[in-house]
Amino acid sequence: MTMNETTSSLLEPDRDWWRGAVIYQIYPRSFQDTNGDGIGDLQGITARLPHISGLGADAIWISPFFTSPMRDFGYDVSNYVDVDPIFGTLEDFDALIAEAHRLGLRVMIDLVLSHTSDQHPWFVESRSSRSNAKADWYVWADSKPDGTPPNNWLSIFGGSAWQWDPTRLQYYLHNFLTSQPDLNLHNPQVQEALLAVERFWLERGVDGFRLDTINFYFHDRELRDNPALVPERRNASTAPAVNPYNYQEHIYDKNRPENLEFLKRFRAVMDEFPAIAAVGEVGDSQRGLEIAGEYTSGGDKVHMCYAFEFLAPDRLTPQRVAEVLRDFHRAAPEGWACWAFSNHDVVRHVSRWADGVADRDGHAKLLASLLMSLRGTVCIYQGEELALAEAELAYEDLQDPYGIQFWPDFKGRDGCRTPMVWESLPDGGFSSARPWLPIAESHIPRAVAVQEGDPASVLHHYRRFLSFRKAHPALAKGEIEFVETRGSLLGFLRSHGNEKVFCLFNMSDEAATKELPMKRLEPLEGHGFVSEILDHEVKLPAWGAFFARLA
Repeated sequence: MTMNETTSSLLEPDRDWWRGAVIYQIYPRSFQDTNGDGIGDLQGITARLPHISGLGADAIWISPFFTSPMRDFGYDVSNYVDVDPIFGTLEDFDALIAEAHRLGLRVMIDLVLSHTSDQHPWFVESRSSRSNAKADWYVWADSKPDGTPPNNWLSIFGGSAWQWDPTRLQYYLHNFLTSQPDLNLHNPQVQEALLAVERFWLERGVDGFRLDTINFYFHDRELRDNPALVPERRNASTAPAVNPYNYQEHIYDKNRPENLEFLKRFRAVMDEFPAIAAVGEVGDSQRGLEIAGEYTSGGDKVHMCYAFEFLAPDRLTPQRVAEVLRDFHRAAPEGWACWAFSNHDVVRHVSRWADGVADRDGHAKLLASLLMSLRGTVCIYQGEELALAEAELAYEDLQDPYGIQFWPDFKGRDGCRTPMVWESLPDGGFSSARPWLPIAESHIPRAVAVQEGDPASVLHHYRRFLSFRKAHPALAKGEIEFVETRGSLLGFLRSHGNEKVFCLFNMSDEAATKELPMKRLEPLEGHGFVSEILDHEVKLPAWGAFFARLA
């Protein structure tokens, strides 16, 4: 009997659990420190699982905790099948799985398969010569006759995507840091090694994966130059606007068609185990939704994907929401989306969309309710349930190489990665030592312990609305039909089985009135919003919402 069979028996074996689930993302460095080194760890996650279970989430997604030199804080893996000592041990992970399952939470882990650390034994061997057994496990290429890189590909972290190696006298590809060389998935041995990693964690008891940079797995064998992108098509959702990465159309360094067959192989391994799911991160500013459609089609690749549409700086409006969901449906009529407003790579959404917002809590509650009413699976990022704003850090406090590279025009990702605040204390209840990133003073009054004592807090609203969502399956699994997208009002109908729920949101700081588009509506309660119904009209306060069942 595998560990998966043992621990998962505490959960109902539901192969469809992921469809409409709410997944809570944990950035382990910043969640809870238990050993006093200022860095969060696996035991800290285990200790805080009741918070997530009590919130009403269905699963957790843990950002990388594997052995790593931490140049990119775990997204540079040097051993795929062990825990980095700063986070604990494999036994700590086993205990985490067991406790999560006891609480009814499924566990998804973040797999980084497109690249490794340059300290991974695979790369150490690969760079040692052109003739060793792993010489072709990474993407190596000769220079041009003048010694310059093989082509014009750029790194997301700035500069050329090629790094010269003086031992092999060749360049190697790195789509991210120079210390993150790209694996060559055209090599069947590399694919087998990665599938073995997948199987290792499935046998350890995980319930699924978040697949980092899923569209970066393959490169063009011919190493053709990317074409230029006309200025009007440049979008800063994948990389910040100051990065010339946005000046290219990335059709040769990623998004390659060979990826579809590998994803089928990855899915086949998952299907050997009960109730496993995967969500892929699609990093592309031009074709993100189209790629998500390809990767979730047919029921034989990944279960769901998320692109960057709602993680981009673009202001959220009723028109924008409807446009994104309609575009996804056109691109993926048989696919399933996973939506997030915040994560560990972008400015927190309550700050990103805060221009002109006076009622910060009302705004946060409205956005949370909208996110959890959309068709698709939902990801909540730690601290989102507290309406934490982006932290302002001094340059000398930065840890993120991305922010250090582009400061001050782009301040990096540290502002959304500061430690979770549990108590109204200077250390936030996070650690007895100086934390790896400073805790923002403005976060302390929003700590979990503070909001627990206020029934009107954002934290209680998240709990309330998650419970409301579970009570109405149409909100989690239903179809969606937009009926109002004018001005500040967004209205849509969610339908599942015999249940039809009408959802109306006022996405502004001024009251709004809407004539109800349907008769025989039965107002629903339990969601936390108050509205006034007069005849066939509903009056919504600023950042208000209305929900009704179609009788």
